[in-house]
Amino acid sequence: MAQKKFHLGWFMNFTPDEWRAPFGQGGSPWDGQFYVEMAQTLERACFDYIMIEDKLMVSETYGGSRELGLRSGVMVPKHDPVPLAVAMGMATKHLGVVATMSTLAYPPFLLARLCSTVDSLTKGRFGWNVVTSAENLAAQNFGLDQLPPRELRYEMAEEYMDVVGKLFDSWEEGAVRLDREAGIYADHTKVHPIDHRGKFFKVRGPLNTVRSPQGRPVYVQAGASPRGRDFAARYADSIVSVASGVADMKAFRDDIRGRAAAAGRDPDTIKVLFCITPTLGETEAEAREKHDRMLNTPHFIADILASVSAITDIDFAKFDLDEPLPERLVTNGEQGTLDKFQQWGSGKTLRQLVVDGAGGIVSSVELIGTPQTVAARMGEVMEEVGGDGFLITTPILRVGRRYLVEVADGLVPELQRLGLTRTEYKHKLLRDNLQEF
Repeated sequence: MAQKKFHLGWFMNFTPDEWRAPFGQGGSPWDGQFYVEMAQTLERACFDYIMIEDKLMVSETYGGSRELGLRSGVMVPKHDPVPLAVAMGMATKHLGVVATMSTLAYPPFLLARLCSTVDSLTKGRFGWNVVTSAENLAAQNFGLDQLPPRELRYEMAEEYMDVVGKLFDSWEEGAVRLDREAGIYADHTKVHPIDHRGKFFKVRGPLNTVRSPQGRPVYVQAGASPRGRDFAARYADSIVSVASGVADMKAFRDDIRGRAAAAGRDPDTIKVLFCITPTLGETEAEAREKHDRMLNTPHFIADILASVSAITDIDFAKFDLDEPLPERLVTNGEQGTLDKFQQWGSGKTLRQLVVDGAGGIVSSVELIGTPQTVAARMGEVMEEVGGDGFLITTPILRVGRRYLVEVADGLVPELQRLGLTRTEYKHKLLRDNLQEF
């Protein structure tokens, strides 16, 4: 029996590329051209979307200093993803572009207006990666001394989603008439204030932008904790996840689908994409050697730990690399990411966790081999998991030209040959392409 198709996305940062590597571009991507060309390459390979991650601070968590992050280009500098999403979207015709925007940073009206504008500029191919921010340093850039507790952040985020949903619907379908003869551009009876008065937000509305091609952007989310999973199952069109092997992938997807059904949603409308970092070579031995060489690259351990520290708000510089973590760590930041990394109870040393982190932070299953063997394994994994696809990324989200070409021109053609991924786009809107299968 033929396997069903699955979706492909790419997860990246608007940061320096692999600037230390021989095929890096030297850390000067700020005009966006490298990433625009990347989007065009991914469109050629028929990816569903490219997603741009974001943080809103210069991290000082690792070692209590901003030095390593800046010296290594880890998590910083990081430019705003929304203008880059516009540039990518206007240089492509089919690829979805997803930008991370935090409910901490944007008043609901401003975010809804921005999303509506970008969805129009990209002709219905925009997505919003919904985050609440998980770092005290980010909170301190927006007038707060520290983040609210995680449960309160989710409560605020739920009301936030209610508000922006009302704003997106404040212009009805057909509100724009463009009737030259009658002299009517928009029908005022189809544009409505929302008059929202809640616990956290008070917004009158309506939006002063026209209804965009999708009505609202595609919602992407990465909830890992129980509350985060409930949130994602209630709102997301696509969910990003990092799992620990095939069984964990299946359990996560089944759990999300159960929560979605309990919330009154059709689980098939939610596409769960699992992060992977394939290592590709012309032979199995070459791929394995490349993977091992990456793990032994100078700075690799420190770069990964600095990245994990920034994401989790935990200073990993204070722990012995060759000892297990002394206790199960907790954070008001991204607890789900922290739990994936620390593997509490495994007995692994911190160094071993970092080596796992080369895949464990960004890869749900090990994929090392030729394009042919990796493509076949991806098909086997999706068959066992049940769907819905993969989100390809790299350690600490740095992109190199060589890796991009290996995936787009090596791996994807094999996936297409096996009938596992699309060979053409059949729809204009990002949401419709996600719902195609």
